[in-house]
Amino acid sequence: MVDPADVAVVEQQLGRPPRGVRAVAHRCPCGLPDVVETTPRLPDGSPFPTLYYLTCPKAASAIGTLESSGLMKRMQARLAEDPALAEAYARAHAGYVERRDKAASEDGVEPLPRGMQSAGGMPDRVKCLHALVGHELAMPGSNPFGREALDALPEWWCDGPCVRSPEPTATSAEGENPASPPAIEEASSAAPAVSSSPSAPQASPDPTASPEGRSTGPTAPQEDV
Repeated sequence: MVDPADVAVVEQQLGRPPRGVRAVAHRCPCGLPDVVETTPRLPDGSPFPTLYYLTCPKAASAIGTLESSGLMKRMQARLAEDPALAEAYARAHAGYVERRDKAASEDGVEPLPRGMQSAGGMPDRVKCLHALVGHELAMPGSNPFGREALDALPEWWCDGPCVRSPEPTATSAEGENPASPPAIEEASSAAPAVSSSPSAPQASPDPTASPEGRSTGPTAPQEDV
């Protein structure tokens, strides 16, 4: 069960109610969700291949700037020239599909068809850095290009949260605000571990998809959640 306060934050980030959110996969250092894990099939049954969806508009904008710099073309060229890198990228794809199939099983829905894309162009193309960064944030050390993109990004959170947290509706006996984003906890079997810093792991958007190179959100491979 996703905390309603987190859902409210994601709705502000996306500008509309999110669909199929099953967990917060990663939190920004500011404490707000910046990656959510989505169910492989949306409530209407339609397939949704992007398991880890980047929601923070500040991060999405910074990644869009990277995309417009030509980074994906350089990554694609290296993929064809470096067998070890290609193998690591293929492992990232396999791990993504495995986790997505597990999520489908946990949710009691039909897994996505074999051969359907994982995210970001994996395993043999580099099409969307937003999806690759979302993967790396959710599963540190899993995606080599997601890690490279993260290392190239500025600290987008330093000038404050991307949206305001929901206003408190009640106060507990200890004076805590139940509506505030919860403290990071160990993940259950239904969700990946939640990390609080995008730069801590040594090791992968905005909902309105558009062609590569935009500076305010994800490219087309990351579909609307």
